[in-house]
Order: sequence, then C-alpha cells, then structure tokens
Amino acid sequence: MNHNKPIEIVDNIFFIGAFDPDIRTFDIIMKTANGSSYNAYLIKTEEGVIIVDTVKLEYQNEFFAKIEELCSYDEIKYVISHHLEPDHAGAIPELIKRAPQAKVLISPQATPMLKAITDKDDIDFETVWTNKSLTLGSKTIKFLTTPYLHWPETMSSYVVEDGLLFSGDVFGSHYYDKRLFDDLVGDFSYSFKYYYDHIMRPFKTYVLNALKLYDKLDINIIATLHGPIIREKPYKYIELYRKWSLDRPDNISSNNKIISIFYLTSYKNTRDMAESIFDGAESVKTIRASLYDLASIEEQNMINILEESDGILIGTPTINADAPKPVWDLLSCMMYLEKKGKTGHSFGSYGWSGEAPKMILDRMKSLHFRVPPMESMKIRLIPTKDELKNCYNFGREFAEIVNGKMIEIDMN
Repeated sequence: MNHNKPIEIVDNIFFIGAFDPDIRTFDIIMKTANGSSYNAYLIKTEEGVIIVDTVKLEYQNEFFAKIEELCSYDEIKYVISHHLEPDHAGAIPELIKRAPQAKVLISPQATPMLKAITDKDDIDFETVWTNKSLTLGSKTIKFLTTPYLHWPETMSSYVVEDGLLFSGDVFGSHYYDKRLFDDLVGDFSYSFKYYYDHIMRPFKTYVLNALKLYDKLDINIIATLHGPIIREKPYKYIELYRKWSLDRPDNISSNNKIISIFYLTSYKNTRDMAESIFDGAESVKTIRASLYDLASIEEQNMINILEESDGILIGTPTINADAPKPVWDLLSCMMYLEKKGKTGHSFGSYGWSGEAPKMILDRMKSLHFRVPPMESMKIRLIPTKDELKNCYNFGREFAEIVNGKMIEIDMN
C-alpha cells in the first residue's frame, strides 16, 4: 500500500489525507508516541466529486497531489467540513481558490469560523444538520448534528449506499500506521482509549447524544479524522465509547455525594487543614469524603477520581507567590472532565502572601465549576485549634452545599 497515493476505502470513496509519523505532542496536552494522521476523503460520482475534510496546512501539497490523481478541480462540486480545527481545515483556503465553484457544507455553528479561516465573506457555503441530505450521482449523504465532539461546530455524515460514517473526531486515534485500516495496522487500543480520555471524555453527554443518532444507522465502516479507518467490527468501537461514557464506579452508591479533597503540603500545615475539612465534610449525612496527597498521585488516577467526584476541594501552600506545579497539574487534568454539576473550592496555608488559594478558585471558575460564595480558607503558618475548627466548619458548609443546600452559586 503506497501511502503517497490515494487509497480506495470503498467503491469510489478514497483516502486523500496525510500521515504525520514524527509528531510527538498534539495540541500541547497529548503525547503522540505513535505519530498521527490527518484523514481526508474524496467521493467520486458520475455527476461530480465531493471532498470530505482537508489536512493540516503543511501537508496540503500532498493532499492536492492526491486529488489531482483522481479528478480535475472543476469536477469538485462540494466540500464537506465536519470540523474546522486547523488540522482538518488547513487546506480549505487554497482548495476553494482552486475549485471556486465548489459549495462548502458546514454546520450552522461553523459559519464564523469558515469566514475567519478563509478571510472571505463571499464564500459559497450552505449549513446542514440532522435530516438534511445531499445526493450527487449514485451517492446519498445524510448529515448528523453532533456538536461538542469536541468543538461546538462539529458534525458527522453518513453515506447511505456504503454504510460509511464520516465520524469527525469521534472514534479517532493519534496513531500512525501506513496500512491505514484497523484490521491491518498494529494494536492501537491504547491510543484509542488515550484519545477518548483526553479529547472526548469531557463531553460524555454529547457522545451519548451522538450515539443515539448513530444507533439508527447500519454502519459498515467508520472513516475517522485521525488514525485507523475502522472497517472490522465497527460496533465494537461504538460500544466502547458507550461504555466509557456511561461508566460510573461500581462501588459508589447513587445516594451518596462524593467529595474529593486534594492537598499539597510542605510542613504539614495544609495537611492538617485538609484533615479537619475532611472531618467536617464527613459529618454531613450521605457525603463520602476522601483525602488525596498530590505529591503521590498519578495523572490517570487524578482523572478517575475527579470524574467520580461531585465536590472537589484543593489545598495548597503558597510558594513564591504561586501554587506549586502539582496543583496546576491537577487543574490541567480538569480539562478532560465533564464538569457540569461539579462544585469546587480551595484552601491553603501560607507564610507571607497567600495568593495560591485565590488562584485556584479563579481557575475553577474559568473551568465553569459551581463555586459557592464562601471565602477560601487561608491560614498563616501553623493552624491553631480555633482555626482547625473553622476548617471543620468550612468542610461541613461545603458538603451541605454539595448535598443540595440552596445557595447562590457563582458560575462566572
């Protein structure tokens, strides 16, 4: 299989994307030890050609060379863009210059993004959504509204005659293998799960909504935007997404609210605060609280704990007018979560300035946590008995709010 040539994946539908075997970090947050790919497709019909997504800008020459092997630019009638992130839309500006007659099909939410990346207001485009379809020659494409997977404007589409789902970023993997198809490439199960955890996990509700649409289809093949094209047992991968998006820990009763208290401590002062806050939280009926030392917990464990938590408290010392790195690492993990309904707050000890708890609180607000209008619990140096009692009361008050106590919540 020559990966510099178009690859036919079903009758008259071709892979025209690009492989990036050397990329090692994607979007800053993801490690890509196996490289990646920017998948794009071309559909040939007797009435014209449809381009489905494009590639990252630096790979556009390879993309256009593959198009030119299959058709002339004046044959292109439509360009479908499922996701306008630069790794999939980088070649759109040049494509519409070469094929100005082509109409671009996007979701309604993508309109301002399309105008921004092309720097044009007079683009020939049309917005599409669930129940809209396109027929060109022998191919019928049904459009599916699947937003927030993982940007607001994302969508999917389905080629009726072939049972082929253009999924967008859903079901993708950052995994380079020039053999392309899931039944030919190496084991990419780790990359598949890692991709879900870092890209789709924060949007579980939207994943489940998309699966409801996919459940109505007879899917034979999933043409993803990254990694292997899935043609062997595609429902295996669909069901993995369903399982991961529905999962809650088996040992947690739905009658309990879970509060996780993370802390980092230099001289045991923040730990003492955390223990008193824990006692206060545990005093509230139906609350289950847990303490975690950030100095000894790994990222994946952080994510799992954060996922199951209804309330999250973060305690830190202030060092050099900042929170230490493990605290920011925890806050970074929160990007991978679906945060709807989660309540958060902060506390900490300090010697001089004490800015860190407020920094944490500001970050939680920016991540759209529910933040009760309580002052962060800050104590200078070694907490006294009275101050530890205040910590107990802080923990109890926070737990009551997590448990449903009516109070005005700051979501800004």
